[in-house]
Amino acid sequence: MTGGLTLKLVLCDIDHTLIATRGVGREIFGYCFEHATGHRMREQASVDGMTEPVIFRETAKLPGITSTRRMFEASASVSAQQHQLWAGDLRERGHALPGTARVLAADAALDDVEQTVVTGNIRGAAETKLQVSGLDSHIRFPIGGYGEDDDERAELVRTAIRRARHLLNTPIAPEDVLLIGDTPADIAAAKDNHVPVLAVATGRSTSTELQEAGADLVAPNLADPPP
Repeated sequence: MTGGLTLKLVLCDIDHTLIATRGVGREIFGYCFEHATGHRMREQASVDGMTEPVIFRETAKLPGITSTRRMFEASASVSAQQHQLWAGDLRERGHALPGTARVLAADAALDDVEQTVVTGNIRGAAETKLQVSGLDSHIRFPIGGYGEDDDERAELVRTAIRRARHLLNTPIAPEDVLLIGDTPADIAAAKDNHVPVLAVATGRSTSTELQEAGADLVAPNLADPPP
């Protein structure tokens, strides 16, 4: 899957790349949104490729609420706990996407390769989602990039690379990294950092749309990844 790269770090998106929550994530977000704003969420803004703070802000705009960073932080403060409380629903209604466990295990077996996540989720939510899906054992969560770190996904890629360099005490160049995601936003974030990207058409974007967005490799899913 490295395509001739000197692979040291794999960055994975979570939702619709590794797992599907089948609506549970939206229900948890709605609870946290109401906790933070005092208003029931009747409609959620588009989530494809967006980070949690941006989704919160855009969702608040729909009914005319002027949100603040403090509101988002109030939402985030209960999100990790709510994901743990809803773990049973996530396990029963959600699932790991085809091939994800095998690919993560194969990457983990490679010498000197570490894997983490770059996700719009806050870290607590990310950890619970992957734990209940059985995908957490090969993920180094401390070196990931999360929704509470920044609004912009490209900055989350930079954050993860910086953390990996520091915590692993090793130089990591952009060409040593592979990002795996399912949206044009993932591709744009990778390109902004000169990082190769494997796009999987397991979300709302088609293979053609992902190719047109500039992915280096495109696969229908991780059950049938490129060599």
